Amino acid sequence: MSASSITSQDLSIGQIFQNFYRVPDYQREYVWSESDAKGERGEEVEQFLKDILSEFEQATKDGAPEYFIGTIVVCPGEDSVFDLIDGQQRSTTSFLTLCALRDLLVELGETVPSTLAGQIAAQDTNWQGETRERMRLDLQYEDASGVLVEYGEGRGKNARREGTRSIRNLANAYDTIREFLSVQFPSDANGLRRFHGYFTNKVKLIRIETPNVSRALKIFETINDRGVGLDAMDLLKNLLFMKAKQSDFGKLKDVWKGVTQAIYDAREKPLRFLRYYLLATYDVDAKLQEEDIYDWLTRNEAQTGHGIDPIGFAERLRQSALAYQNYSRGRNPAGGADHGIYNTRLLGGSAVKTHYILLLSGRHLAPDLFERLTRQIEETMFVWLIAGVASKDYERVIVQAARNLRRATDAATFAKFEQEFLVHQKSLNMQMFRNALLRLHTYDLRKFRLRYLLAKLTRHFDVLAYGEAGRESLSHYMEAKNDIEHILAQGADDDAKLEFGEGADSFELIQRLGNLMLIEASLNRVINNRPYSEKIATYPSSQFLLARCQAAPLTIGVNDRITRAIQKLDPASSWDRSAIDRRQQWIADAALEIWGVPSPNPKATSEFEMLIPSPNP
Repeated sequence: MSASSITSQDLSIGQIFQNFYRVPDYQREYVWSESDAKGERGEEVEQFLKDILSEFEQATKDGAPEYFIGTIVVCPGEDSVFDLIDGQQRSTTSFLTLCALRDLLVELGETVPSTLAGQIAAQDTNWQGETRERMRLDLQYEDASGVLVEYGEGRGKNARREGTRSIRNLANAYDTIREFLSVQFPSDANGLRRFHGYFTNKVKLIRIETPNVSRALKIFETINDRGVGLDAMDLLKNLLFMKAKQSDFGKLKDVWKGVTQAIYDAREKPLRFLRYYLLATYDVDAKLQEEDIYDWLTRNEAQTGHGIDPIGFAERLRQSALAYQNYSRGRNPAGGADHGIYNTRLLGGSAVKTHYILLLSGRHLAPDLFERLTRQIEETMFVWLIAGVASKDYERVIVQAARNLRRATDAATFAKFEQEFLVHQKSLNMQMFRNALLRLHTYDLRKFRLRYLLAKLTRHFDVLAYGEAGRESLSHYMEAKNDIEHILAQGADDDAKLEFGEGADSFELIQRLGNLMLIEASLNRVINNRPYSEKIATYPSSQFLLARCQAAPLTIGVNDRITRAIQKLDPASSWDRSAIDRRQQWIADAALEIWGVPSPNPKATSEFEMLIPSPNP
C-alpha cells in the first residue's frame, strides 16, 4: 500500500478473522447490549443475530444468500495488527458469537473445528522469530480491562461480569448470544456447525484499509456523515481526534472518557445532553434537533473553538457533563444541596429536563445567585406546567433566555435577567395559572406533581410560622408517611355523607383540589371515612400548621410570627360544597404568593416572547 492509497475488500467473517485487530485505547467502549434504566439489555445484539438467522434459514442444499452487515475501517498498526478505527461494535459482537459457538460445541462434547478455533485465536510469529498465541481481537481501551481474553480462552460462563461499563456490556452480549443460539439449536451440534459455516462464509463486511490513522478517521467521518450509522456524539469524538495531534490522543481519550462517564452516571441520553449543552453555551437556534448536531458543529467551529483547541473543547464539555450529572441528582454544579433543583425534579418528574439548559448556562454564577436562579426556575416551571404551556413553547423561550443568562456576571445583571425573564414569565401566565388551580382535580395532574403542590403549600405556612430551620428541604413533606387526605372521603360513611349534604357522592367534588390536604398517614388512618365534625378533633394533632388549623385557628399570641401565619389561613368549621369552593379559591390565591407570581403589568417590557398556554393543565 502506498503512503496515500486507500483500499477496500469485500470479505466474509471468516476472512476478516484471519487477521489480527486491536481497538485503540482512544476508542469508545463496547456499548451494544448496554442495560437501560430498568436493567433491560439492549436489543442490538439480538437483532444482529435475528437478521443473520433469517438469511440462514433461507439456505438450501444448493446455496445460501449472502448477508451484508456493514463496513469496518482499519489502518496498519504495530506487529502486523490492524488498528480498528470504525466497526468495533459489530466486530466485537462477531468475535463473541464465534466464542459462544465454540463454547456450546464443547459443552455438547463435540470436537471444535480447527477453522473456528483459528478464527478466535492463533499463533503469531514476529520478525525476531518469537511465536505466541494471541486473540484475533484485542480491546485496548481501559474499560475492557483485558476481559475479552477470558471469552477467547473459553471462560465465557465464568468471565468477569462486574466492574466497568464495558465488562458488563460484554457479559450481557455474550449471555444474549448463548441464549439465542441455545434456543435456536437446543443440544443440536449439527445445527451449530451449520450456523457457524453460514456465519463465517456468507456474512460479509467491507474492510476499508487506509495508510494511517488520520486518513482512517477521515473515512470514518465520511461513512458516518450526517449521523448514518453513528450518532453525533460518536462523530464529535472522531472530529476531535481528527483535529488533535496524535501525541495528544491519550490526554483527549481521558477527557472524553470523563464526558461519557458523567453522562452515563446521570442516566442521560448522550445526544440530549449534547443538544442542551450547545443550546446553553452557544448562539444556537432552538429548532436544532439531535440529527442536526454534527452538521452544526462542523459549520460553527469559530464559535466552539474545537478545531484549534480540541482538548479544551472536550474539557469544557466534561465540566458541563459533571454539572449535568449533579443536576440529575438534585444538586448544584459543585455537588452541594440545592433545593430549587431538587424541588424541580419533584414537580417535573424524570422526563422534564428542558430547564437544564438554563442550569448549564448559569453555571458561572456565584453560589448565591445560582441558588436564586434555581428557585426561580422551580417557580416558573410550576407556573408553566399548571398553566398548560406546551414544552416546545417554553423550550423556545428558555433557549432565548440562556443567551442573556450567559451575559449575567454580577448581582445587578442577574437581577435584570431575573425580572425580565423569570418573573416576567410568571406574570404573563398568572391568570391562566390561577384559573387552572381554581378548576383543578386530582385527575388533572400526575400524582407526584399533586404531592409536590400540596407539600409546597403545607411547607410554606410552616416556614412562615416556625422559620426555615429544619424545613429547608421539601423531602420531609414528600415522604410516604404523609397522605393526601380527602376531607370528604372517597368512601365516606353514611353519617359523613348526611352531614356533608348535597354532592356527597359526587366524584368530581371529592377529587377537587379544595377537598385535599396533606396529613400524616397515621392520622389519616384514624379519621378514615368519618364525618367532618369528628375529623376536626384529630386534625390539631398534626405537625403541619395547615392541617392543625383546618377547622379553627389556634390561639397562640397577639402579633407573633405563628399568629401572623395563622391569620393567613382560612379555617372551615363545617364542610360542604361551598367550603370546598372557598378553600380552592384560597389555595389558588395562596399559590400566587408561594410561587412568587405577580399580577400582569401592562407597562412591563421584556424581549422574551409571550407563551400561549393550552386550555388544560
